[in-house]
Amino acid sequence: MKKAGIIALGILAGSAQAQTAVNIYGIVDAAIVGESGGVAKTTKLTSGAGAFSRLGFKGSEDLGDGLSAYFILESGIRIDSGAVDTTGSIFNRQALVGLKGKAGSVSLGRQYTPWHATLAAIADPFANGYAGSTKNLFPDWGSNVRTSNTIMVASPIVNGFSGDLAYSAGEQSTLSAGRQYGGSIGYAGGPLVVRLAYNARNADVVPATGTPTLHDLGRNTLLAANYAFKAFKLYAAYGIDKGYNSAPLGNTSNPYGGVPATPSTDSNEALLGLTAPIGSGTLMFSVMHKNDKTAFNQDANAWGIGYLYMLSRRTGLYAAYAHIDNKNGAGYTVANNSESGTGSTGYNLGIRHSF
Repeated sequence: MKKAGIIALGILAGSAQAQTAVNIYGIVDAAIVGESGGVAKTTKLTSGAGAFSRLGFKGSEDLGDGLSAYFILESGIRIDSGAVDTTGSIFNRQALVGLKGKAGSVSLGRQYTPWHATLAAIADPFANGYAGSTKNLFPDWGSNVRTSNTIMVASPIVNGFSGDLAYSAGEQSTLSAGRQYGGSIGYAGGPLVVRLAYNARNADVVPATGTPTLHDLGRNTLLAANYAFKAFKLYAAYGIDKGYNSAPLGNTSNPYGGVPATPSTDSNEALLGLTAPIGSGTLMFSVMHKNDKTAFNQDANAWGIGYLYMLSRRTGLYAAYAHIDNKNGAGYTVANNSESGTGSTGYNLGIRHSF
């Protein structure tokens, strides 16, 4: 009888292990980066130029009837120094837990915004990395990228259509102060992927005591699409930014000297780009335009080109170059996936390995 009980416990343990999966994953990316055109001219070894170096844990548990629990814990790391990306934070990139099933998913924690996910995955031929990143002109910084205290609800894919909604609590004495919300809806079928995303951020600061700091609402709207032809994939995007801090600059340290550039509160961005398989790698190219509709009229044009050569399924070498033409004292800088950049011209020569 005792032996039978031990066997039964072993069977149950094996069943539980079969229903639960935990994976360790990551990206290790390092590059030589050169930057010029600003006050500082820099050549350095940096981390995460192509894709942010990270270490992550993700897992799921089958709860039955098509329902499962899942989690993601992801930390950014600096390969050049071995330091964590954000001091005082362990899982600064993603930290969430949720449920998913036939009706979709709901997750709670620190997560990417629907606006950023649309920009990085659908609009950008460089997938938000390398010198040609959309970060050069699109406002993909700060809480436009990811938010804490977030509830995300995502629909299942139905006939190619899907959508999501996100709400991030400001957790201040006034409910609306500091909160952020947004969502996206899109279609993916055959060679076409198209998505419309929206993001709204309340930058008010309302302390329990004292004078509140109030601003108008910052809003971002993005329409993005890509279409896969036989020989290449074409990308296009159009963004609209309105309100306080809707278009933050990546580098706020006055990289060009003189009078500091002013972040736009009323602007548009447009992108046209492509990727094409060449040999054992992929060519990436894009052109972008920033239209600042404020009185400062600080427009900018940018272009970028890059090539990722795959040594294996997980390891690749890359080279990328980009240039920005700033108008009327605009302060846009050539960025990469992990840094905002310091000048109007930049290049990357690097290696990336994923596991």
